[in-house]
Amino acid sequence: MKTPCPCKSLSEYKVCCEPYHNGKQSAPTAEALMRSRYSAYALQRPRYLFKTWHKETRPSLKSLSQPDDTQWINLKITKTEQGMQQDSTGMVAFIATYVQNEQLGQLTERSYFEKVQGKWVYIGVEVSKK
Repeated sequence: MKTPCPCKSLSEYKVCCEPYHNGKQSAPTAEALMRSRYSAYALQRPRYLFKTWHKETRPSLKSLSQPDDTQWINLKITKTEQGMQQDSTGMVAFIATYVQNEQLGQLTERSYFEKVQGKWVYIGVEVSKK
């Protein structure tokens, strides 16, 4: 049975975000890293989030655990700037939809990324919650 990737790429998880999650590949673009991080939130993989967060801005591993009652249900990429394989920085804007405590919510975010030693890492964010 094929399992769709939580990042809504229309690909199977095993060929989309799973190779990044299990360390077999590094995300080639800022958008690929952002999608894999969204999937990590959806699948509750805090170690991957920690590993892909810039060491100067990342929180503790313990703080990255998600409440069990949060279900991430949709991801829509709204804009990207740079972040391609040849770039050293990038930005990905998106809207993530979730359900928490039986309430529907959206997270609108502009995520910033940097390439460190040839690998994309998450730096920081501009956020607005609805």
